[in-house]
Amino acid sequence: MAATTTPRAGARTGPARRAPRIRVTPGSAVLYAVAAACALLWLAPLLWAVATSVKPEAETTAVPVRWLTDNPTTQAYASVLARGDLLRWMANSAIISVLVTALTLVLCVLAAYGFAKCRFPGRGWLFAVVVAGILVPPQVLIVPLFAQMGLMGLVDTYWGIALPQVVAPVMVFVLKRFFDGIPAAYEDAARMDGAGPLRVLWSVVLPMSRPVLAAVGIFTFVGAWNNFLWPFVATTDPAMMTLPVGLGTVQGAYGLQYAQTMAAAVISALPLLVVFLFFQRQIVSGIAGVGIKG
Repeated sequence: MAATTTPRAGARTGPARRAPRIRVTPGSAVLYAVAAACALLWLAPLLWAVATSVKPEAETTAVPVRWLTDNPTTQAYASVLARGDLLRWMANSAIISVLVTALTLVLCVLAAYGFAKCRFPGRGWLFAVVVAGILVPPQVLIVPLFAQMGLMGLVDTYWGIALPQVVAPVMVFVLKRFFDGIPAAYEDAARMDGAGPLRVLWSVVLPMSRPVLAAVGIFTFVGAWNNFLWPFVATTDPAMMTLPVGLGTVQGAYGLQYAQTMAAAVISALPLLVVFLFFQRQIVSGIAGVGIKG
C-alpha cells in the first residue's frame, strides 16, 4: 500500500505568489523620461571623449564632424602612456588625494563632534565663523597661502600641495548636522561604562556615521583629484605636478592633439569611476542624510 502524504500546516499548495506589479502613472512616466534625458545629456561629453580618443588624429578635426570613425585605433592611448609622465602625475594625484582625504576627515570629525556634543563658551559664535568660511572664495587665499608655503619650505612638496586643501568648512557643517541627529542615549550608556569623550567618538559615534563619513571622504577625494588651481600655483617641478596640472601643461607644450588629450582625460577619469562604482551606496546614503532612529 502506497504511503500518502498530507501537506504540512501553513505550507503553500497553490502557485507561487507573484511580485506586485509596478503601476506607471502619467506623472511618473514624464519623470522617468526627464531623468533619462538628463542622463543622456550628462553622458554625451563622456561618450564624445571616448569616441574621439579612438580616432586617428587627422579625423579629430575633419569636417563634417562624425561621432564614430571607420578606422578605430588605440594609438592615442599608446602615445600618452609612452611618454611616461601620465603615470607619474596619476601617482602624485593619488598620494595627494589620499593625504587630503585622511587629514580632512580627522580634522572635520573632531571639529564637528566638538560643536555637536561638547558645551563650551562661545561655541555658537565659533561655529558661525567656521560656517562663514564657506563664503570665502579659494582664489582670495592663493597669494597668502603661497607665501606661507614658501616660508615653510613646502613648495613643490606633497605637504605643500595637500595642507591648504584640508580646510573644509562645508564638511564640518555636514558632519555636525549628522552628529546632532545621533540620540544622546547611546553616548550616555557609553559614559556610564567609563568611556571618555574620544572613546565615545571612536566606539559609538563613528560606527553610526559610516554613510556620511564615506560620502564626505569620497567627495573630498574627488575634489582633491580634480583640483587644478592650487596645485598649479604650488608646483614648479614637472615631477610634482598632479594630473589636471600635467594635462594642461602638456596641451600647451605639444599643441592641440585632440585624440591624445581625450585619451589622457579618459585614463584620468577611470580611478574616479572605480571609486564611485565601489562606494555608490555610501554616496547615496550620505547625501540622503541617513538618520538614526531611537
